[in-house]
Amino acid sequence: MRSRQLWWLAGMVIATLALLRQSDVVHETVMLPMRDGVKLATDVYRPKGSGKHPAILIRTTYNKALHAEQGADAVRRGYVMVVQDTRGRFASEGENLPFETDGWWGGREDGLDTVEWMARQPWCGKIGTVGGSALGITQLLLAGTGTKKVAAQVIHVGAPRAYGDMVFSGGVFRKAMIEDWLRIAAFSPTALAHWTRTDIDGPFWQERDLSRRYSQVHTAAVHVGGWYDIFAQGTIDAFQGFQLRGGQGARGKQRLIMGPWTHGIFQDKAGELKFRNGKTPPVRSADVWAWLGSQLRGEDTGVDRDPAVTYYTMGDARDAAAPGNEWRTATTWPPPGGKNTPYYLGATGALSPVKPSQPGQTTFVYDPRNPAPTTGGPQLTLPSGARNQAAVEARKDVLVFSTPPLDQPVEVTGRVRLKLWASSDGPDTDFVGKLCDVYPDGASYNVCEGILRGRFRQGPARSILMEPGKPYLFDIDLWSTSIVFAKGHRIRVQVTSSNAPGWDPNPNTGEPFRSSSNVRTARNTIYWGARYPSQIVLPVMRGKRVDRAR
Repeated sequence: MRSRQLWWLAGMVIATLALLRQSDVVHETVMLPMRDGVKLATDVYRPKGSGKHPAILIRTTYNKALHAEQGADAVRRGYVMVVQDTRGRFASEGENLPFETDGWWGGREDGLDTVEWMARQPWCGKIGTVGGSALGITQLLLAGTGTKKVAAQVIHVGAPRAYGDMVFSGGVFRKAMIEDWLRIAAFSPTALAHWTRTDIDGPFWQERDLSRRYSQVHTAAVHVGGWYDIFAQGTIDAFQGFQLRGGQGARGKQRLIMGPWTHGIFQDKAGELKFRNGKTPPVRSADVWAWLGSQLRGEDTGVDRDPAVTYYTMGDARDAAAPGNEWRTATTWPPPGGKNTPYYLGATGALSPVKPSQPGQTTFVYDPRNPAPTTGGPQLTLPSGARNQAAVEARKDVLVFSTPPLDQPVEVTGRVRLKLWASSDGPDTDFVGKLCDVYPDGASYNVCEGILRGRFRQGPARSILMEPGKPYLFDIDLWSTSIVFAKGHRIRVQVTSSNAPGWDPNPNTGEPFRSSSNVRTARNTIYWGARYPSQIVLPVMRGKRVDRAR
């Protein structure tokens, strides 16, 4: 089957290239030397004749030949398109490691070198970049070089921080996503070892953190992400960094679009739920050509009249009359009108905005040899999106805390945090929190989630083992969302200690990451009450006028 698909793909590429030779499109391949002499295979698609045209750059890990049709389309629209295999990939020379020479560190800056070369060509006008996922990350890394020669970017599902957004989350290795991607994309066998180092306070990860360099960014960009995407929070953080802390050309010139999507954006289905009108945002900034036309040609395409933020508020996906399930706009993120509201965990699985008067605790046994299975959420190679949590919630090592059926809708829009008081009988363990929407028939669907390794409870740069039996506060980031919990629904919080294979199970031994094959069970305890007020903090929208996208 795979062989048949490859032959079909090869046939499509050959047919497209044959058409290019018969058209008004000039196509040439350049082996472009970088500053260290390594040559990167670079396709240029441009109109025949002389003169400058706005130029679009795509730097890809996935084979430049796949963009031949896109290059021809760009030329028909009056653009030049430059598509490059990143270092070590397909027709390019060099070591096959992801993103290693795409940024500003180590004396090799392939993206910047390519832009500088483009700017010297007689056909090159203003420069923009486009792409998603890995192609979005190469754009973010290029922006961080400080170049002022890129006027516009369209960044789909990217992430600004290699450590906290991509490889680790809450100090926990994103096992399935990273291992599967490196293997399927056929990167160097050394890439995994390259990315599983954990010296967050050392230069390796700090150098690869764009959030330290937002002031060096000088480009207007559209940031597009999904609530169930692997880089959902990273997309929002990059928008805010560019918009609020960017340099000249970036600050105040960003757009954010967040839809009800997984890593495959512009769809109306995320996992098992289909969201009404969720496929297409009703703003001009969602159109790549409208954004590029405005920024590179000065055309009035309508994007300047779009609000800075366009987001989809989810709701009951089964009820057409339920509140939510609509596109909204705002001038900032999060939108004004939200109030961080604690919902407290309590006895018998209660969840309430009223703090419990009586203290209590409950204990479960976490066995890393039998972890709670990853069920939906922000996944790349595993089933992602909103999925029924019945099998997970039936496990003895998963605790659930739920409100009674709501007597009125509750809208949650913004960043969600679980402040959990917990202890373990071991020196280290993980705690997982998941916010769920429970429908009237009892079906529970995940909304957003997070994880935190015990030893990193004071931050990823501080590894401090736990004292067995001592309660600690775990501040777990569940990322951001926008959803209306409808009347008759219940708000639920899941608490457990594993989410595998999405995240690497903690062996509970306290030994350094992947230094030993030893594992042990852990008895983990959750606390509530006045002294240990475990709570999920929800950004609840209160009576603020909603700006609906038209």
